[in-house]
Amino acid sequence: MSGDFLPENSIVVGCGAVGLDLLATVAAFPQPDQKIRSTSFKTQGGGNTGNALTCAARLGLKPRIISKIADDTQGRRILDELQADGVDTSFIVVSKEGTSPFTYIIVDNQTKSRTCLHTPGFPPMKPADLTESSLLSALNGTKIAYLDGRLHETALVVAHEAVKKNIPILMDAERPREGLDDLIKVVDYVVCAAQFPQVWTEAATVPKALVSMLLRLPKVKFVIVTLGKDGCIMLERTANEVPSTEEEMDVDQLLESLETKKNASINIPTCISSSVTNLRADGIGTICGKLYIRTAENIPPYELIDTTGAGDAFAGAVLYAICANFATEKMLCFAANVAAAKCRALGARSGLPRYNDQCLASFRE
Repeated sequence: MSGDFLPENSIVVGCGAVGLDLLATVAAFPQPDQKIRSTSFKTQGGGNTGNALTCAARLGLKPRIISKIADDTQGRRILDELQADGVDTSFIVVSKEGTSPFTYIIVDNQTKSRTCLHTPGFPPMKPADLTESSLLSALNGTKIAYLDGRLHETALVVAHEAVKKNIPILMDAERPREGLDDLIKVVDYVVCAAQFPQVWTEAATVPKALVSMLLRLPKVKFVIVTLGKDGCIMLERTANEVPSTEEEMDVDQLLESLETKKNASINIPTCISSSVTNLRADGIGTICGKLYIRTAENIPPYELIDTTGAGDAFAGAVLYAICANFATEKMLCFAANVAAAKCRALGARSGLPRYNDQCLASFRE
């Protein structure tokens, strides 16, 4: 990725989870059978796809969302919030009966962690809920598609049609789910949670797991694993670039080498990368690519409010960066800044920045 432009009006289509989050902040997580009081409470839209596309909308993209809710109070609140942020909800299926998805979230001020108790919506979305004409309309003019691994049967229909139309797909792989193996085979980019690569590949280390993923998924251009306060690691396939040497480099040793170049005195996100290298994962194979590490912003404890939806914010920012054709290093730091801004407010959406906000000023220069 090189040379960037502002992608106003770029259309992104997402298929996956929406919901309503009921967030309670507590001084410390309760013990069993204990009664405590919350220190603050907020009700806000949620769901991985709802959050990621809200982030993309605030940055300047034009998202369309494919999902399902019920015609209830929660469902109407979900629609209202998405529409207020500029997300096109005309492809959301509204069931006359049933219940919309919702999640209780306990935000622990002591550990700066959150615990989620999710109640799925009913009835679940099925491919028959999405007519062919609606699918074609949703994908018309689309620059990129996004999947969060949920609603897997419908998502696979969306993915196959996107592939036919040469629309690239970004997938957020939070954890192994039913149908994920079929979805991940057809996508172009993967952003995943910290545990996913090793769980999915059974590799001994994260770097080995990333090599394994690119070998098993020949269509995927890059995989990013997000690590919270430890930043992220990215492995990018470089099929069109020739390594400076034909010698292979052990991928774990290369990561260790990059880690030594971190500067702990720098509080803002920074990116360190290898050259194009033949990366070897013993017992797995070799891939030609570039390895990147990116540090996270060092947020002062008094500013760190809630990490709910930080990964969704990161994914939404990556969608924007791909549409804007950001260089890889710029993309990773941009997404880190967006996620850090989100963590300074309660809930998945309150802190999501707009492209013109001061926290993103350095990316507009």
